[in-house]
Amino acid sequence: MAENEWLSKDFYKVLGVSKDASDADITKAYRKLARKYHPDLNKTKEAEEKFKDVSEAYDVLSNKDERKKYDAIRQFGLGGARFAGGSASSDGGFSADGFQDIFGSVFGGGTGGPGSSRIRFSTSGGGPDLSDLFSAFGGAASHDDGAYSSGRQSYKQPEATKGADRTSHITLTFKQAVKGATVSLSVGGSKFKTHIPAGVKDGQKIRLAGKGHAGTYGGPNGDLYLTISVQPSSRFTMRGKDVVMDLPVTVKEAALGAKVEVRDIDGEPVTFKVQACSSSGDEVRISGKGVQDRRQKGDLVGKVSIQLPNKLGLAAKHVIKEFAKATENFEQELADERMRL
Repeated sequence: MAENEWLSKDFYKVLGVSKDASDADITKAYRKLARKYHPDLNKTKEAEEKFKDVSEAYDVLSNKDERKKYDAIRQFGLGGARFAGGSASSDGGFSADGFQDIFGSVFGGGTGGPGSSRIRFSTSGGGPDLSDLFSAFGGAASHDDGAYSSGRQSYKQPEATKGADRTSHITLTFKQAVKGATVSLSVGGSKFKTHIPAGVKDGQKIRLAGKGHAGTYGGPNGDLYLTISVQPSSRFTMRGKDVVMDLPVTVKEAALGAKVEVRDIDGEPVTFKVQACSSSGDEVRISGKGVQDRRQKGDLVGKVSIQLPNKLGLAAKHVIKEFAKATENFEQELADERMRL
């Protein structure tokens, strides 16, 4: 915008600040309006014009010297200035001597005295033509074509900035953690669905790209970091990609071997093959019944746990004593192992 158009533009009103606003207030107001009307964020024609006005206002008011010049010219043009000692010249113009009270303080040094510049104002069009005035002050007028002359500070578009990240939390059942799940989330007032991959662990964090705070000046959104809590199961645990469960068996099943039927995490019946002479802690597997993802499939693992009844009858005790006699060498080996350091 040319300086001789400043009389028709109230830059303070454009930015919504008072005439005694601080630099910080002006910058804050500008940033708020720039975000609202920036062409990358608001595609309307009205927003484009608003953004241009806001940028022009900030360009002047954020520059200390330009702001002084603007305030002085506005004060003069609106009839607020009072000058003393101004004299009419022989050619109908006015001596610049009388302007020293205001413009001398703004631009440095008085304009009065011998050799002072003479300034002519036109009375046509109902208002003063300030072109000669700006030339006398040494600042060539700029043209309102979207660009600024070398005597004015050019506008630089703000740099695009990524939005801040968010954090959130969600609790899954153990089955959801093993199988994966599609869940609904509500973050920052917006609702959306996302898929939690199979095999997530308690305390694990998942990054959801672009679900954080909005970026500024066309920058990308931040990310959402979702912390997972997994409810424990009374029967199952996860070990890597495997799902592990206790497999209670009788002495007979452990000694002679057996097919032991259980229900998996989906409640479906599956069968473990327990080998003969199995001991507590031995593991048997059913392939592909653990965590399943695109890279690999885990197994369902049964940890053998030999169980005895709470009470033994006489017949059962007799049989066990006979079994002990038949395996007394093994009993001694086990006793020796218990005593080994």
